[in-house]
Amino acid sequence: MSMALVAENGTTVPAHDPMLPRVARVRKRQRDLADVWTLNLEMEDGEPLKFAPGQFNMLTVFGVGEIPISISGDPAQDGGGLVHTIRDVGTVSGALARLGPGAAVGVRGPFGTNWPVEEAKGNDVVILAGGLGLAPLRPMIYSVLANRKHYGRVALLYGARGPGEILFRSELEQWRRRLDIELQVTVDHAETDWYGSVGVVTTLIPRATFDPQNTVAVVCGPEIMMRFGAAALRKAGVGDQSMYLSMERSMKCAVGLCGHCQLGSAFVCRDGPVFRNDQLGALMTVKEL
Repeated sequence: MSMALVAENGTTVPAHDPMLPRVARVRKRQRDLADVWTLNLEMEDGEPLKFAPGQFNMLTVFGVGEIPISISGDPAQDGGGLVHTIRDVGTVSGALARLGPGAAVGVRGPFGTNWPVEEAKGNDVVILAGGLGLAPLRPMIYSVLANRKHYGRVALLYGARGPGEILFRSELEQWRRRLDIELQVTVDHAETDWYGSVGVVTTLIPRATFDPQNTVAVVCGPEIMMRFGAAALRKAGVGDQSMYLSMERSMKCAVGLCGHCQLGSAFVCRDGPVFRNDQLGALMTVKEL
């Protein structure tokens, strides 16, 4: 039985009751940073949950609450891609981070729009990530690298606050050893044993090799980073219609009913979280919207 339908706007939504969680079990728990954990989940009914890169799930810790978390696994892995990377910053996220193998988790989803994996084919690809924003971008990286011949030059530009805040370090090293992807990492603040780039992630854009007229750029990170990242990409010659940003803010119901995530005339959960930059327009510059 298929667990997803495609709506008229192209968004993938659950075929069953979207407000009713399915039960998953924690298969593996891994600590990535001091306050960041990755959970590998497995659906209790044994039916894999299919998703597109960029989509998110609503995760429930029963008796505690529910929050939206982007999927950070490989969409090509049957049953193995249901992976969520979580920063412990609140009651629910903290409860999720503390769950051990075998613990039950409620899962609603997947919800939302996806990264332009198909639209980017035949073009250069720039992946601009800041901090934990690398996690929602990881499924797109997997998809691009698995179908590398369909894309032009690929540049992954990643920024972290410090060397100790670099996410998925071992995987970044694996990608760096490939000859078909340009990978640059920078940190905001250096330590004595850091010999890499120092500065905000936007400083890496002029150093990357890509044809701005034939480039699709994807951006994820803190909103201020995305705002400046989009401006830097625009300055480099990439058009707003070729830039995609993930606006993961204030989502609560995931189906556009509560209005909690309204952004102008759009609802982030229903019309996003991935938006083309020309769709966002001036909304990114409106404070406290």
